[in-house]
Amino acid sequence: MSLEQDVAVAREAVDALEQACGPVTRHFGDTVDTRRLRIDVARLRDDLDLLCGARFRIRHEPLATVYGDGDDDGIGGSGRTRR
Repeated sequence: MSLEQDVAVAREAVDALEQACGPVTRHFGDTVDTRRLRIDVARLRDDLDLLCGARFRIRHEPLATVYGDGDDDGIGGSGRTRR
């Protein structure tokens, strides 16, 4: 399967998990554990969104070691004087 298909299947599974947890959480009311369960399901959904965006990220920046940090002032650093 392609990445898009795998993500779609995972999203459907998260939706099914959310629907399955709804009746269970109603038995316990608004407790710390039920809120945590809802947050965990929401986190799964957010993590899928983050992973889907990650496939467009460049894995290796070829000149990162050459250029380094643009704000790096070298060994002395900013505002330091040599003794």
